[in-house]
Amino acid sequence: MSRFSDRLYQSAREIWAQCHEHPFLKELREGTLDPERFIYYLKQDYVYLIDYAKLFAMASMKSRDLETMTKFAELLHSTLHVEMSLHRDYAARFGVTREELEQTIPAPTTVAYTKYLLDTASQGSLAEVVAALLPCMWSYREIGFAFATIPGALDHPLYREWIMMYSSEEFGALTDWTIEMMDRLAEGLPEQELDRLEERFLTASKLEYMFWDMAYRKEEWPI
Repeated sequence: MSRFSDRLYQSAREIWAQCHEHPFLKELREGTLDPERFIYYLKQDYVYLIDYAKLFAMASMKSRDLETMTKFAELLHSTLHVEMSLHRDYAARFGVTREELEQTIPAPTTVAYTKYLLDTASQGSLAEVVAALLPCMWSYREIGFAFATIPGALDHPLYREWIMMYSSEEFGALTDWTIEMMDRLAEGLPEQELDRLEERFLTASKLEYMFWDMAYRKEEWPI
């Protein structure tokens, strides 16, 4: 019997494939990405992660057992103290302070993505929250794993730590747990609710693509 996560993966395959082939990620894995684009990405992703971390707090609150609450709390801690620490370390190389990171003005796409996630967290079920937050974790794991297999990718002096983070066993284990949680939450739901979860997943996947595109263009507010 196929898992609901298999259905989600198949529905998002084309979107994720386009992410992999976006110039931002192509140049990052080749080591040719303009550092200014990477700095822009770091700053926008940092303020994105502040709101993304809130999803894990909301998921913990919506959980009905202590084990699940604890795991979402672990994901919250990992985002705040591991993933965001990587961003702070990278920013320091370019003379960007933690305060400057936190004061980054979110670009239009960042606002659209985080608002969608937070609206889902405030109004939706736990299953909807997981469906919305999962594309970020899962697609990054896919990207990190793929990049780590490319000869020379881990030798780049600037981008190797980024690839190592998202190809790590620790990040992979947290992603796998979240995928399994998605399957457990979807089990036995009527098709109408499954369609809603799939819609959440696909919308977040499209916003992932838009985020890479935003970073490559260094998107700014028009006025």
